[in-house]
Amino acid sequence: MTARDLKELSPADALRLLAGTPLGRIVFTRHALPAVRPVNHIVVDGHIVIRSNPGTVIGAEVAPAGAVVAFEADELDVAERLGWSVIVTGVARLVEDPEEAASYRELLTPWVAGEMDQVIRIRPEMVTGFELVPAAP
Repeated sequence: MTARDLKELSPADALRLLAGTPLGRIVFTRHALPAVRPVNHIVVDGHIVIRSNPGTVIGAEVAPAGAVVAFEADELDVAERLGWSVIVTGVARLVEDPEEAASYRELLTPWVAGEMDQVIRIRPEMVTGFELVPAAP
């Protein structure tokens, strides 16, 4: 298999790639330990927006606390060893404005059944990413 180079992405390129994929993983603290959940998302004005329910782990642990979280998404071709990965670290907060929350609900349809009334916005503090590219000759 051909070797690959690891190319660092600019924050703008990383957010652009993140916006182009519908599924990511939110990483948060639960009982003083790391927890990870897959979620669908959108990127709006550089912020990551997800939906949740107050009865879920994300709804209970992340939304009301203004928690520091990480968000990761990737698209990797294991056979070709090509692709990218983006990690965003920031603060997650409930979207309190009813009109703004309603507009996000229209844009973001949950993949799971049930009421997903909470809208959570992650404001990036750190954006990092890399791309696996063919190695230079």
